[in-house]
Amino acid sequence: MHRSNWLRGLVLPAMLAACSEPITDTAVSNSLSAAAMRDVVLVGNSVAGTVSILDGNTFQNLGSVNVIPDFDARIAAINADLIHLIAYSLITDRQKLKHFEPADGKRFVDDVFASPDGTRLYVSRSNLGDVAAFDLTAPSHPLVWRTDVSGFKADHATLSPDGKRIIVSATLSDIAQVIDAATGSVVGSFGTGHYPHQNDYSADGRHIYNSSIGDVSLPFWLSFLKGARRLTIVDAQTLAQVKTFSFDSGIRPAVISADEKTFYTQLSYLNGFVKFDLTSGTTTATYEQPPSAFATANYATRDDYPHDSAHHGLALSGDGTRLCDAGTIDNTVTIVRASDLTAVRTVDVGLIPYWSTTSADGAFCVVSLSGANAVSIIRYATAQQVAVVPVGTFPQRSRLGRLPETVIDTLSP
Repeated sequence: MHRSNWLRGLVLPAMLAACSEPITDTAVSNSLSAAAMRDVVLVGNSVAGTVSILDGNTFQNLGSVNVIPDFDARIAAINADLIHLIAYSLITDRQKLKHFEPADGKRFVDDVFASPDGTRLYVSRSNLGDVAAFDLTAPSHPLVWRTDVSGFKADHATLSPDGKRIIVSATLSDIAQVIDAATGSVVGSFGTGHYPHQNDYSADGRHIYNSSIGDVSLPFWLSFLKGARRLTIVDAQTLAQVKTFSFDSGIRPAVISADEKTFYTQLSYLNGFVKFDLTSGTTTATYEQPPSAFATANYATRDDYPHDSAHHGLALSGDGTRLCDAGTIDNTVTIVRASDLTAVRTVDVGLIPYWSTTSADGAFCVVSLSGANAVSIIRYATAQQVAVVPVGTFPQRSRLGRLPETVIDTLSP
């Protein structure tokens, strides 16, 4: 049975049983509107400049949204500003991979989120150096607002649990900026380490976690010049700094436990990840795997790694017992027990696994395969790949969302 029909079957009888007064047409309409939402996975296709929408349960590709409809106007504006043009050229050049580069450094989608009601799509647009909002209720998905970030490059982002604020890393300014999701206005910022990267809210929404990676353009032997690689924790309301932790390596994709006591994170150059105690500030365990035959053949030195990343993509199963580790240079995904960081199984998946997201039901890990223009679906329980779903060119970040069925009907095939 279709998910929305199943939900309607639960909602209407419950309403009828609970109410002694007649139910108005408006009440029925509102209840159906609330029920007719679908869990989805949003996949940002960085080179294509699109967002693929996958069904959150079947992982069927439902269609996509073009998130650079104003591309010509943006490039014209960049070309008309000498400083911005120089910055754009440098940023694009630094985006290039030493191996398997798909588009001469062109990247237009870094992160993507849907509003809680599923009517807007927010996109951090990487090389274009901005964050943009799109109206999903209209068939053409028009641009609602666009906001430049400081320093010309927009990186990882996060959306507050109430959908009111967007936090985005302004990579070249060493700050995270706070944007009002309704208007696009910049309403605050906080300092970070060098080259701020991932942003996450704590499970209760009280804190924002920002991690920095250091200057990835410098070679491994100049690691001491890469700058402060720091985990910064701030109060989500006041943006006041709560705590910081310094690392010797860049902090890559990470998972924070609901009680904010444990921080699982990949690190630059590490072929695996670590378990970090947020109370004591110490690494308590490390998972590391030997390089695969593919990695040995194609990434001879650390400087060959994609932006210093041996592994880039980490997620935790819904029950908190297993982690999904994307082996970027290895072309693998490994399911790892959270209890003792031992591998359950390693799966060969395809070229450049680069991000991991746990499905809405907590049972699957969705891994973007940037070099294969697809996502891999791994079942946590069996540690086996159950599907490969084609998406757009060079998928990177994927995020969960919920969209009305009326929005899904507007998607481009």
